[in-house]
Amino acid sequence: MMSKHILARLRPLTRPACRSSQPANYTTHEFHHKLQSRRYSDSPLPSPAAPAPTPPPSAKIYSKSSLNEAELKKFAAISETWWDAEGPFKPLHVMNPTRLAFIRSMLCRHFGKDPSCSRPFEGLKFVDVGCGGGILSEPLARMGAHVTGVDAVEKNIKIAQLHAKNWWKSRGNLMLYLHLRCTPDCLHAIQVIEHVADPADFCKSLSALTESGGATLISTINRSMRAYATAIVVAEYVLRWLPAGTHDWSSFLTPEELVLILQRASISVQEMAGFVYNPLTGRWSLSDDIGVNFIAYGTKNHE
Repeated sequence: MMSKHILARLRPLTRPACRSSQPANYTTHEFHHKLQSRRYSDSPLPSPAAPAPTPPPSAKIYSKSSLNEAELKKFAAISETWWDAEGPFKPLHVMNPTRLAFIRSMLCRHFGKDPSCSRPFEGLKFVDVGCGGGILSEPLARMGAHVTGVDAVEKNIKIAQLHAKNWWKSRGNLMLYLHLRCTPDCLHAIQVIEHVADPADFCKSLSALTESGGATLISTINRSMRAYATAIVVAEYVLRWLPAGTHDWSSFLTPEELVLILQRASISVQEMAGFVYNPLTGRWSLSDDIGVNFIAYGTKNHE
């Protein structure tokens, strides 16, 4: 979990880390305007995504789409391998227990639940944005949560539904839909924001779906040289854990940028932690090191 000195470093947010050297004479207002108007890289903006389908009347959803069609096609091509623990999504399977440890700890504290209970999230409604094949949705459902998995790739939803059906043939606590049908207690987007067209609008849409005081969890990869070396060069080209081209370094966000984006979306970051991989044990652990992989837990401001 995030130490106090890291949280203190993130909160001012007046000089976020960027790829290039930081401008020396920005006022806070000028910096906020610049951050709002750029896509966290100097590369050209992608073509506008097709309009999202009209949501059900009961869904409270932000109208602007953050879909990135190139990213959708990329993941649609490997969607059938979601539950192959040795396939393209192996890193996510290996990291899953560590991510769940952080999520369980933060949400049990947030909702006043007993972390030692086998089903601490009984009665709570979660939304897993960008759920993929459901590898995070399922364990959260086993902890008692009513989970709604949302994904823009239809094949992902079908695979998640099939796998969930095989595991819970007679249980109804795992729900997977294409559209939201509830106001969730917790909304999480795990390893998703680096693949959307506009991170700021994506976070605004998350905030619009969350009630005041609700919890939000977002994990992503830091835009650092160390992340480029490990998450792209080593993971994609040396060890081939992921297909080459899975990640675009210019689309990564620094922790400072993510905190600022969430603040502008009325979500206040409360805790942050890093994930560190030990090549000797082949396991991930929580750490204060947010230089590569990190996760943020925040709460929706009371309106």
